[in-house]
Amino acid sequence: MASNKADAILDIQAPSTASDLHQPGTYTYYHAGPLFTIADLHTNALLAKAVHQHSNGKFIPCLPQDLEQRGNVTPQNIRDKDIRSLLSCDLALITYDGAELDSGTVVEFMIAKMADIPAVILRSDFRGGGDQSGGQPWNLMSSFWPRTEAVVVDAMLGYKQALAGAGSAGEILIEKTAKQCVAAMEQALKKPSRMPKELRESVYRWLALMPGYAEGDDQSDTSDMLRLLALKEQKGMFN
Repeated sequence: MASNKADAILDIQAPSTASDLHQPGTYTYYHAGPLFTIADLHTNALLAKAVHQHSNGKFIPCLPQDLEQRGNVTPQNIRDKDIRSLLSCDLALITYDGAELDSGTVVEFMIAKMADIPAVILRSDFRGGGDQSGGQPWNLMSSFWPRTEAVVVDAMLGYKQALAGAGSAGEILIEKTAKQCVAAMEQALKKPSRMPKELRESVYRWLALMPGYAEGDDQSDTSDMLRLLALKEQKGMFN
């Protein structure tokens, strides 16, 4: 019997809904990244809108900052809803900005990889980072993962260049970055799945139990995850 919890895994995407999983030619993506300041929230919303527009509606964003919190809101409930939303999406867009990466975003990236979800890592911070000489500007433990593309943007340089042209420099920078993200998402989708068919059910059963959701309803969570797996298989997400 399907779960009717408010947090049921297929019922929490925003602004998309569970029905998006059935729409041919469209893909939902979880937009992971910092959401603590006006700048974070504003940029996330603008970039999500631009990605949707430049993909002609193909990529439908799920912004954690837009997820509705109902009932007894606790830190664990917030975490649980974010994890469920991430797992329900087809892709993940991971923002790796800052002198130090946001730890919650790194956790979300690793959960996406455990579920074999195609991902794009975006870094717009012009400051150097990481421990890879000449490599990607973040910790090497976040690199080399299958079905993962990277978009590295020098935001300051792009902004200065946009100032020299016509129009809003900030808007131009967002639009340019969105186009790069769309291209990277397309590439990530083309990458073959790393999860053998015979392991999928076992992995998704474990993903239902691994977080230790607050409700403690393992049977319902497992049922939800197996329904999600079936929908993703029908959509060809493991090809």
